[in-house]
Amino acid sequence: MVFNTIPYYLFFLFPAAIAFRLASPNLRPWICSVFGCAFFVFFSSDRRGAFCLAIFIWEALFSRLYRKGSGLCWIGVLQSVVLLTIFKYRNFLTGLYFGPSDHNPWHWYGAFLPLGISFFTFEFIHYAVDRYLGRAEAGTPAEYMCFILFFPTMVAGPIKRYQDFLPKLRNPVLDSRTNWRLGCTRILSGLVKKFAIADLMTAFTDHLNRADIAVARRWVLPVWLLAYGVKIYFDFSGYSDIAIGSARLFGILVPENFNWPYFRTSIVTFWRCWHISLSAWLTDYVFIPLGGSRVSAGRVYLNLFVTMLVSGIWHGAGLNFLVWGGWHGALLVLHRMWTQWRGPARADRPFYRSALCCAGTFLWVNTGWAFFCMDLSTASVFFHRLFWGQT
Repeated sequence: MVFNTIPYYLFFLFPAAIAFRLASPNLRPWICSVFGCAFFVFFSSDRRGAFCLAIFIWEALFSRLYRKGSGLCWIGVLQSVVLLTIFKYRNFLTGLYFGPSDHNPWHWYGAFLPLGISFFTFEFIHYAVDRYLGRAEAGTPAEYMCFILFFPTMVAGPIKRYQDFLPKLRNPVLDSRTNWRLGCTRILSGLVKKFAIADLMTAFTDHLNRADIAVARRWVLPVWLLAYGVKIYFDFSGYSDIAIGSARLFGILVPENFNWPYFRTSIVTFWRCWHISLSAWLTDYVFIPLGGSRVSAGRVYLNLFVTMLVSGIWHGAGLNFLVWGGWHGALLVLHRMWTQWRGPARADRPFYRSALCCAGTFLWVNTGWAFFCMDLSTASVFFHRLFWGQT
């Protein structure tokens, strides 16, 4: 990940933040855009990064056509989905029909994934939809380019909203001493999470493969899975901390992304505190358009399930990610059924009940990580060994 490299800080973050502070307000969006373009090309896996940069340029130009109630906004949404499908899901989708790549005439052997495409696609879609609904102003081309190409959040989120980002870009908090102190502290905390905890857990999570699972003692398996749950939290929240701290150096506040999710007492509150910007995006642009909770109970359950399937496939192109999304969709549906039957949890319930709910939520969430970190055949071996002691 780019946040772990010296060039990120030496060539991009510190020079861009200093230039941003010294520049006039009219030049600040251009400074962020230029550094964002350079960042995208520099950290892309190969020279095709310059080609992929055309996606940003085209989207910025096309966004100038968006108007409230205009059908061009939906064309913008469609083209964003199509581009994401081509780059991220083409081989997965064609493989479902044709099978392995050797028998798949549509397999893209030179496939590559543009840097941060999952994150900036959601920001493309958000801007088009909110322009259609009249919830976001057009802004200038430079401001929109800065919104999309703001490199601290380009590859790991949090997922920004244009109407929230624009006022902060126009009126950044330029208290240098405070911002640099808070920003650097947040960056250091993220690096500690990454190097001192997440990378340490890698020694355990490397064993979540078919060969090691088949010969491991049964009691070791949940330990490995627990280690993965710890790793993914500290890894992802660490990157979010670095992104938030980096933005703070510009005097720009971006949304928080994690709020102690493993200490929540239900799957609903877990998702309100895990990858918060993604959960909010899925609620506003998938769950509510499907009807949200304003429809019949059966439709609400379906809406929850579909929303989490979208969350699953967004994370990766594989059936295991769909199953992981379906797992969480099923947990949300069961939680809603339970609360409708028993009523919402009481605020004054005994501590031991809250502790049990917290432990139960943690157990179900960590069980689901098996589908996230393994393909389905390996996950099947894992659960057979775990529950029946055989593969």
